[in-house]
Parts: sequence; C-alpha cells; structure tokens
Amino acid sequence: SKILFMMMMMIGTMITITSNSWLGAWMGLEINLLSFIPLLSDNNNMMSTESSLKYFLTQALASAVLLFSVILLMLKNNINMELNSSYSMILLSSLLLKSGAAPFHFWFPNLMEGLSWMNALMLMTWQKIAPLMLISYLNMKNLLIISIILSAIIGA
Repeated sequence: SKILFMMMMMIGTMITITSNSWLGAWMGLEINLLSFIPLLSDNNNMMSTESSLKYFLTQALASAVLLFSVILLMLKNNINMELNSSYSMILLSSLLLKSGAAPFHFWFPNLMEGLSWMNALMLMTWQKIAPLMLISYLNMKNLLIISIILSAIIGA
C-alpha cells in the first residue's frame, strides 16, 4: 500500500506542475496531500498520528485559502496568469503556508519531531516541489524576497 500512496503522491505533483489552470493545480495539491497523510501515520507511534493530524489541518487551511483565492480570481474573469496584487498575495501566502516557509513556518518544526527519518525526508523534499513550482508562476518578487530573508534569518 505504501507504493500505491507514493505513486499517487508523484502523480499529484505531476498534475500540479503540468496544470494549465490554478484550479487544476489545486486539485493536484489535494491529491498530493491526501496521498501523503497515510504515509505519515505509523501504527506504533502516537507522535506520528499527531503529526499527521497537524499536517492535515494546516494543509487543509492552506488549501481552503488557495481555493478561495482561485475562485476570486475566476470571478474577476482574469483566468490567465496576469494576477492582481491582492489575489497574488493571497495565493502566495497560501502557497508559503503549504510549503512551510517563513513567516508561515511555525507548524513545521512541531510536525517534524513526530516523524520518522524517511517521512521527514519526503516532507522536506518531495512535498515542496509543487508549491514552489506554483510560487515561481507568481509575479510577487518583493514579498517573495521578504519570505526568503525571513527563512534565512530564522533558519540560521
């Protein structure tokens, strides 16, 4: 069953990366989320169950905000990649929350302490590919530079 969930996680990332619309990218992120949660839960460890619940709640919040901003974007009849600054700021903040970058990183260390090494490796590498790829589509360089500087300062 782990191979099935790993394959679905890879498919969700590929759907997100190759999507033509923000709604398709959201769908790929959700597939990625729902296939990673069973990989987090380990029956022998209560900390991993707690970590999977924390991960689900923060990712569900970020997904709801992302879907909200995508719906606002579609209501504005601006479906192409040209975004208004307020919508792109909401999109960027939800994607930064999904990727665990500063200043939206406070859930990340608490989650990491309950994971095994393999799950921590997947969380810190593969789970970052899709949100970071979507962040690269946005044109909010100033806010992104602030997040990069905060990540470097807090990480150091």
